[in-house]
Amino acid sequence: MAKNETMRRSVDENAEAAEHLASGLADGLAAHGWTVATAESLTGGTIASVLSAAPEASTWFRGSIVAYSPEVKFGLLGVPRGPVVTETCATRMASRTAELLGAEVSVAVTGVGGPEPDEGQPPGSVWFAVVSPAGTHTEKVTFEGDPPAVLAATSEHAITLLHRVARGELP
Repeated sequence: MAKNETMRRSVDENAEAAEHLASGLADGLAAHGWTVATAESLTGGTIASVLSAAPEASTWFRGSIVAYSPEVKFGLLGVPRGPVVTETCATRMASRTAELLGAEVSVAVTGVGGPEPDEGQPPGSVWFAVVSPAGTHTEKVTFEGDPPAVLAATSEHAITLLHRVARGELP
């Protein structure tokens, strides 16, 4: 198979996956009049890529801050200095990103993709925070697998949390 054909197939598959993952999210957000932003560390913009490929994204997706470096978290997002694989870090990333990008809802992820532990946390450890007008929800999940599997599972879980907020199941 030619390189261009392989890349095109990959793009088509990614677009299909994005549409599936974000299906119904626009309607749920529109019912509240909410927009969404993301703050990403270990996912490096993957969540934003999925959301921006979704139908009608221009009406509800505000953008993303990829804060891969701890210094970006500390400086731009105002995360307190110290470990960054924490609930405090995820919460601050989400709230500051919502403020900076003018979104009502923001989801943040920070964690250890692996393959080695970091900050005393095992590979696959991820903190999530979602802020919305209804409040803040945080949770820690540990995913199994190699770094690409952790990244994919983290991105999918973050989008699931956005769905749950839009449906009123989470604050």
